[in-house]
Amino acid sequence: MAVVLQEISVPGCVDCARFKKLWVEKLSKEFSDAQFEEISAIEPEGQELVARHGIMASPGIVINGELFSVGPVNEKALREKLKRSSNNE
Repeated sequence: MAVVLQEISVPGCVDCARFKKLWVEKLSKEFSDAQFEEISAIEPEGQELVARHGIMASPGIVINGELFSVGPVNEKALREKLKRSSNNE
């Protein structure tokens, strides 16, 4: 099973933009097999994820259906989680 990483974001969110830049410029290359989904918290799918995971800050990062973090993302912790998730395939 490939790693599925979902970013639940809101328009104008600075931390969301930082995460997206981190993903595009670094992590997407290292974890090229990961499936990345950017989901707006104002759309029905995003609202459902916000409610399901209790996301109270943006971005909400969900990996393989499990909430990983909310708010500013710790790059080192995310990289370690993605490595562990990739190895569990």
